[in-house]
Amino acid sequence: MDSTYDFKEDPSEVFANVKDVDEQIFSHIIQIFRKNSIQDSQRYLSIEENRNHLEKYILKIENISCEDQEKKPNVLRNNINIISNILKQIKDHDFNKNNFSTVQYLEIKKEVIEKIKENKKIISFLKFLVLLTAIDSQFIVCGSNSLNLLVEMRIDLRNQCLKNINIQNTSLIEGNFTRSNLSGSKFTNVDISGVNLNGALLFNCKWQNIKTLELNKLEGHSNCVNSVCISPDGTILASSSDDKSIRLWAIKTGQQIEKLNGHTRTIFSICFSPDGTILASGSQDSSIFLWDINTRKIKAKLYGHRGGILSICFSPDGTKLASCSDDTSIRLWNIKTEQQIEKLNGHTRTIFTICFSPDGTILASGSQDSSIRLWDVQTRKKKAKLDGHRGGILSICFSLDDITLASGSEDMCILLWDVKTGQQKARLDGHTSIYQSVCFSPDSTTLASGSRDQYIRLWDVKTAQLKAKLDGHSKWIQSVCYSPDSTILASGSQDQSIRLWDVKTSQQNAKLDGHSHIVFSVWFSHDGTTLASGSEDKNIYLWDVQTGCQKAKLYGHSNSVYSVCFSIDDTLASGSEDRSIRLWDVRTGQQKAKLCGHSEAVQSVCFCSDGTTLASGSWDQSICLWDVKTAQLKATLHGHTCYIQSVCFSNDGTTLASGSWDKTIRLWDVQTAQLKATLHGHTSFIQSVCFSNDGTTLASGSNDKNICLWDVQTGQQIAKLQGHCSYVNSLCFSPDGTILASGSHDKSIRLWEVKTKQQKALLHGHNNQVWAVCFSPDGCKLASGSHDKSIRIWEVNTEQQKAKFDGYIESIHSVCFSPDALTLVSVNYEKQIRLWDVQTGSEIESQNENYNKILAQLPFPLFKNNVFLQVNSYLTILCISQTSPFQAQDALILKGEFFNFQGVDLRSLLKSKGSYFLELILEQQKKKN
Repeated sequence: MDSTYDFKEDPSEVFANVKDVDEQIFSHIIQIFRKNSIQDSQRYLSIEENRNHLEKYILKIENISCEDQEKKPNVLRNNINIISNILKQIKDHDFNKNNFSTVQYLEIKKEVIEKIKENKKIISFLKFLVLLTAIDSQFIVCGSNSLNLLVEMRIDLRNQCLKNINIQNTSLIEGNFTRSNLSGSKFTNVDISGVNLNGALLFNCKWQNIKTLELNKLEGHSNCVNSVCISPDGTILASSSDDKSIRLWAIKTGQQIEKLNGHTRTIFSICFSPDGTILASGSQDSSIFLWDINTRKIKAKLYGHRGGILSICFSPDGTKLASCSDDTSIRLWNIKTEQQIEKLNGHTRTIFTICFSPDGTILASGSQDSSIRLWDVQTRKKKAKLDGHRGGILSICFSLDDITLASGSEDMCILLWDVKTGQQKARLDGHTSIYQSVCFSPDSTTLASGSRDQYIRLWDVKTAQLKAKLDGHSKWIQSVCYSPDSTILASGSQDQSIRLWDVKTSQQNAKLDGHSHIVFSVWFSHDGTTLASGSEDKNIYLWDVQTGCQKAKLYGHSNSVYSVCFSIDDTLASGSEDRSIRLWDVRTGQQKAKLCGHSEAVQSVCFCSDGTTLASGSWDQSICLWDVKTAQLKATLHGHTCYIQSVCFSNDGTTLASGSWDKTIRLWDVQTAQLKATLHGHTSFIQSVCFSNDGTTLASGSNDKNICLWDVQTGQQIAKLQGHCSYVNSLCFSPDGTILASGSHDKSIRLWEVKTKQQKALLHGHNNQVWAVCFSPDGCKLASGSHDKSIRIWEVNTEQQKAKFDGYIESIHSVCFSPDALTLVSVNYEKQIRLWDVQTGSEIESQNENYNKILAQLPFPLFKNNVFLQVNSYLTILCISQTSPFQAQDALILKGEFFNFQGVDLRSLLKSKGSYFLELILEQQKKKN
């Protein structure tokens, strides 16, 4: 039988037996198990006397009223019997025998999750099984599997008391344990990649054989990193920089081994000899140094070039070194004699890069003269000249099978060449800026490319297709290099960091920041529980609407975020000045896709009603339609002659409207991607377009002070609504489509009857520009935000102001109701997002009482009026990025063990993530006292 379905029965059928169990009883049972130091839970529950004791305990602590005293014992007795029977079933089930997180159980696990993900009682039972691992070793496997299920279902595991849990042989990838108490926990052979431990309590933990894809970010250079190179045995990483130094790093620990000084100017290139005993370095000071790796001293200095050394390369047998310079020459050196063998002339401009073929018979060179030349190493004559690029050649690399040569150029493309014939094999397009480096994997199947567009791309050499895009650096990628076993890619960047990437998973490091500039856009999820915000600070945040706490941060854009939008399934799209759109799975915290197609800032994004298509409008004057499922471009719509400021789908998804600074509105057929109509009527910029819910009417607001209503079917202007005496900044249809609200620079809000095209009401109250208007979901209220720093709530029927929210010191930029109409979110130019209780008019404060209570219970005097209590309310609860980074900001650690599967102590990783080691702090306190 296929092991994928090798279960005695579907575990979800066993879980379903808890349908009649009161969820509260699980916590009561755990309490009494702990109190009585129970080690065999099943045996305890099988004894009638124990069950009776448990009943009395629960009745006592729940303080049952007289009228329930007769019914409650029977209900409790039945609940306890059910739980006892389920534990018997689970104990002998495959769910308590096998690692449910392995690939072989992937399909069955998907089916189980689909069945149980909405069942709160089953979720409570799974949490019970997790806690049971701290008590009864017989249930460690099913408890570990249960935690794996909870993590994969994205169940809220924040602020949980998980003391002493014993978790083994499972995956907790991207689990969110923010501010949870994991003290005394035992983790063995657990994958914690991307786990969020921000603010967690980790006292006396014992974590062994831990797995994490979080690799080392090496920081130490004080200026740009120009080149990186890994030693042949894979133990040392060397890096060179504009700071005139070379640094040696231990791959295993990420620690700096040595700093090599000697060059007097920028070091452009470094290279290990094939046996790993020598490191060569070429500098802008026109010298080449040979370093003895064992002694870390200079072995020799090679002089001859009259310009800066831009690239150096050892021959495969280690007997020769080639160098190239901006003096337009290539030089060959004898390593043994440390003398120059030959000077190769032919290029007419600076030579940026050189590379030996794996068999050592050919030397390739790439120059600013746009040509590549192949040289016969034995005869030292030119074999071929390869033309095809339209810009300087910045990087070249042979595949290890000697078949293919890759070249990267200033013309933003990569060319693959047949080494034997000198003919071009393929062209790889994708980067949006100059290529700095290309490198084949040792197995010759993958090519890595690094560009000034800040991305690293991995290409399938056979198919010439893009395999992965590595996003993380904040400036130019200067160099990329594979480890000998092809599992690690190293990259050096002008952002002064070095990053190591797991090639198989494309895992990266990330630096996490909070909003620090203007918030441009906010949007509610369809269930009203989550608010997304996009900012000029390059980040997107998700906020928990109920608590007002920061719920998530989406990190990935490299410039200002202008627009965010939720689809019906809570996929989040974001558009940025970095020209990209990103799709995020809010439940998993995972970046689903990055959509590249625009050549300028993406100003507006909008999902169609069924969530299958995304439209994006850009300052490049184009609109892109994207297939959300495949993340592929479906169509590009051209026609506008200036910035596209707003895009909006009709409710049936058949028509897209776009408003532009070219003073026109265009209607597009979404299916055919053809222009249906161009609407003329405004005499200035179009600021906003909005469909009525029935899709028959389109409203547009402009800087010409007018609002136009359009018949979507005919494309004819129905009416021009005049009344505002300045720009129309915002439009919003009431949910039933009968009223249109508008907010203007003239400080007024106007309500218009859509049927009669007449002004219904003029709402006065704000004493400065009105930037935003928004109807509540039931259409009874209207919210407005103004430059006067206030938010106002209006009763639509009575046209009266119901409430005024103050507290900002800057103007209100945007307002939006949650779907239940109980919460209002506001954004201002002060970079603040606030949540308001519509009924009380009071602000919903961000707080976390549970964590503060835990801190208050700690016996350490250092927690009184200190930094811990000040910073913890601002912890990132969920970080969403292409691949979620491991987080442990403000985690509190006391003693314990934390080792990965290689035996490396993870304390340095935890420290680098901002964790506090209390024993060290206490020692410092004692010394001060």
